Amino acid sequence: QVQLVESGGGLVQPGGSLRLSCAASGSIFSRNTMGWYRQAPGKERELVAQITSGGSPNYVNSVKGRFTISRDNTNNTVYLQMNNLKPEDTARYFCNLFPTVRQFWGQGTQVTVSS
Repeated sequence: QVQLVESGGGLVQPGGSLRLSCAASGSIFSRNTMGWYRQAPGKERELVAQITSGGSPNYVNSVKGRFTISRDNTNNTVYLQMNNLKPEDTARYFCNLFPTVRQFWGQGTQVTVSS
């Protein structure tokens, strides 16, 4: 049974930083592309960043240069380092495979950027 558990969210001022973690249980992690997604109130969930099993990242334009996705295949963990956060980054952040698998959605972690 696969479980994805996100952590690391919080309240931060504009310009601040947070590091999100996603711990994966099960045997699917190391050979799959992983993604970070976010959902703001009243909006659809969107892909923020993805990373292949070999470590190649890709980002949506709105976070390029500010967010960094990385992974540790030994510890089955994917990270999202978020710098220079903006109020529009406020959302609940989730990890999942890319493409997503519906039954793998976890609870997510809330990121709030506000002064």
